[in-house]
Amino acid sequence: MSTLQEQIRNVEEEIKNTTYNKATSQHIGRLKAKLAKLNDEVEKRAAASSGGGEGYGVKKSGDATVTLVGFPSVGKSTLLNKLTDAKSEVGAYEFTTLTVVPGVMEYKGAKIQILDVPGLVKGAASGRGRGKEVIAVIRNSDLVLFLLDIFQDSHLDVLKDELYSAGIRIDQTPPDVTIKKRDRGGVQVNATVELTYLDEDIIKTVLDEYRIHNATVLIREDITVDQLIDVVAGNRSYVKSMIAVNKVDLAYPKLIEKTKEMYPGCIFISAHDNKNLDTLRDVLYDSLGFIRVYMKPQGQPADMDEPMIVLNDTDVGQVCDRLHRDFRRKFRFAYVWGDSAKHPGQRVGIEHKLKDGDILTIIIEK
Repeated sequence: MSTLQEQIRNVEEEIKNTTYNKATSQHIGRLKAKLAKLNDEVEKRAAASSGGGEGYGVKKSGDATVTLVGFPSVGKSTLLNKLTDAKSEVGAYEFTTLTVVPGVMEYKGAKIQILDVPGLVKGAASGRGRGKEVIAVIRNSDLVLFLLDIFQDSHLDVLKDELYSAGIRIDQTPPDVTIKKRDRGGVQVNATVELTYLDEDIIKTVLDEYRIHNATVLIREDITVDQLIDVVAGNRSYVKSMIAVNKVDLAYPKLIEKTKEMYPGCIFISAHDNKNLDTLRDVLYDSLGFIRVYMKPQGQPADMDEPMIVLNDTDVGQVCDRLHRDFRRKFRFAYVWGDSAKHPGQRVGIEHKLKDGDILTIIIEK
């Protein structure tokens, strides 16, 4: 019986050798769904066999979590030490960091947790180089900071491919698709937009590969078969990213210009010489997308001096979690004043999304 890796290679080869056209689109859709299932199985087995690894169970803290991702020896430990209060070992050899090292960067009123993880290597998604434990940490991040060595300009594609193979979608949003399983009636597909890449047969083929034979599918955006598979698999993580290029103090101007063209918008730094680190802090803060929420205890004025700093898209329930571990369980309702409210003092539920500058009163059971 062939191994999972052999099965993956065979399916990848068949996809590569199949010319894409309308006649083959259904077959390719089935192959891609099969490949996704096999990759998920590899990830599951690698995670089970690794047992998590000492030092990888890092508790999220602060207002947001950023993970430094890069190949070994790109300078992640040095950068972490310069940005935060952490003490990560630094050495001019690979795999200096063997566990996750957390640090906290306090900036513009926000506490940002930054995690230095062991350098990713090619094959990490399959468990190579403690890759599974590293990827588990990245999955739970609010933002990935890719740190590149200016002398190794091809690393970013390898890093993104590894994360993609592990079910992490960088700078994407979850597809606007709802799949509701039911007991009978087959698969019913409804789309509110014209679908360029999918038809009903392809959708049914993908669902069939996942043994979903009865369901209602509602599609509200024009998606690809890969995005459909992501929805069906249901275990994907969607994480924002930014890029910093390190060691610019050692590079010639021509190399810097060439790298700028390759990665527009990246931040050029020297962690060793503290070069451009203030700019990095600014861009990091802005990329996370913080908002301010002012708490108003019932019957009292709002505290307009010290807002709660939270990420954009935070709901009332997440604020409850930040305030006290019992608040979600005891939650009755909340009042909101500000841009997210239809009228001042609107009564809202636990899933209400907040906006910058909102004033919030939470009512809980006594």
